[in-house]
Formats: sequence, C-alpha cells, structure tokens
Amino acid sequence: MLSIKPIVRVYARARLPSRHGLLEVVSFIDSDGRRLDDVAFLQGEVAGESLVPTRVHSECLTGDVFGSLRCDCRDQLELALARIGGAEFGMILYLRQEGRGIGIAEKIRAYQLQDEGLDTLEANLHLGFDGDLRTYGQAAAMIEALEVESIALYTNNPAKVVGLREHGIEVAERRSIVSQPRKENVRYLRTKASKMGHEGLV
Repeated sequence: MLSIKPIVRVYARARLPSRHGLLEVVSFIDSDGRRLDDVAFLQGEVAGESLVPTRVHSECLTGDVFGSLRCDCRDQLELALARIGGAEFGMILYLRQEGRGIGIAEKIRAYQLQDEGLDTLEANLHLGFDGDLRTYGQAAAMIEALEVESIALYTNNPAKVVGLREHGIEVAERRSIVSQPRKENVRYLRTKASKMGHEGLV
C-alpha cells in the first residue's frame, strides 16, 4: 500500500568539511513542527537542477559506522560520497531505516539467524517481517523541499526507483553502485540479486 508523502521543509543548513570535500548538511522539520532524524548531504547547489546525482541511503549502524563486512552498505556509501563529492552538484539522503526498516534490535536477531544458516531474506521472514519494510515518502518530501527538478539515482534496487516515482519524484536515470564482493558478504549479495531483484551485484 502506498504510504502518504509527508510535507517537510528545511530546518537548518550548515557547512560540513569532509574527507570528500566541503559538503552542506541539511536537516528538516515536518508540518507539525517535529524535527526529523533524516538528513541530506549536499554537494554544490541543487535547487532548480535536473539530473542531480543522488544516493538515498538507509542507515546501517553495523556497516556505516563499525565497518561490518556482512553487507555492502558502507562500500556503497563511500562510493556515493566519492562520486558526488567530485561532481558539480549532488546529494545523499541519509534515512533512519535500519535493517531495511526493522530496526537495530531485530536486525541483530536476523544476524543471529543468518549465523544459524538462513539468508538475509529468510531471516527477516522468519521474524515475521517482509523482506523490505522501507518507504520513500519522506525521501521524496526532502527532495521536493530542496527544490530539485529530477535525479539520477545511485542504486542497484529497482524498488527504490519505483518508490520514489510513486511519490512524484522524477528519477531520470538509475546508476549502478557496485562494490567488490567479499567472502563475508557474497551470499548476502547473491540473495539480494536472486531473491530481491537488486541488479548488477554478483
């Protein structure tokens, strides 16, 4: 079922010197005055631009922060930062949708089941969740608040393209973002490709 796209506006903007150049970090507020946990990282000026290189990245504490090799999340984030940091303009939306939407506690339970032999999809289903609970209405609202005309989306997941388009975002291109498989994550990548429709992984 299609979720309702929230209405958000920019709340604060600040310079963010980074390993990938000088970025701008943007936070948002919703129509009820609530501060959002999701943020955007911008390279250059994106307002009014078309075909803006964009990564919509869901939080992965274990990978993004602690360097877990069970997944390719940090690799994808680093690749996106390098590509967008070297472009005239671009953006990364960082969404707090840990574990494809199940949260960190359940994600660790899923890891335990994977240690016992299930793959990443089977583990989520065993816990009573769909394979992917992420939604993209909030991301779409953030893109609109940033006044972006259209995006070139860095993703291997066609469902992400569909989710954004369902909320009125013009995804003009999908660009693959593929890292080198590791022995620790090759089964995970194969599962995403064979069972979840992700493209270009292994």
